[in-house]
Amino acid sequence: FVAKMPDPETRREQLVREVEMIPVVVVIRNHAAGSFARRFRMGEGQQLPRSIVEFFYKAEDGENPLVSEEHVTAFGWATPQDLDEIMSLSLRVNDFLSGLFLGIGMRLVDIRCEFGRLWEEDQMRMVLADEICLDSCRMWDLRTGVWLDRDRFRGGDFSQLADAYQEVARRLNILPESGPLDPKATDTIQ
Repeated sequence: FVAKMPDPETRREQLVREVEMIPVVVVIRNHAAGSFARRFRMGEGQQLPRSIVEFFYKAEDGENPLVSEEHVTAFGWATPQDLDEIMSLSLRVNDFLSGLFLGIGMRLVDIRCEFGRLWEEDQMRMVLADEICLDSCRMWDLRTGVWLDRDRFRGGDFSQLADAYQEVARRLNILPESGPLDPKATDTIQ
């Protein structure tokens, strides 16, 4: 599939490929927040001594329990080599995004990543298999101290969620200051 999105100056395309999903969500934590802060009785936003990687089983009932590397390998969800690659990719994504967001005045508190196996003939490679967005990141604005994450908008006004997405897009210079593009101008997904 190819999804096309309009851009005032150029056209951007995204190639979507089918992967064999790993049923594990990887969370990289840079600061204590949410359930992590409660579990370890830490102050919300407290910086961690280093990035901490956690694994959660992506259960069909939505419970997503915390699991260890031993669970992941024992239940055959991933091999030790897969886990090494998943951790390496997760930390690279975290490092890149931490720097990117600091550059626009935001701190990356934590990020959730999902991975899959991409098969090309007989070769397999591990790939990031989910989008990176405010639904998978928790950030805060360094100037105002406002948190931007999906928990903030649960059961609330979703217009604030759109405002948060637009603010991050403006700071990244991927959305014009005048606001979002005309939705009628978008191409359909092929």
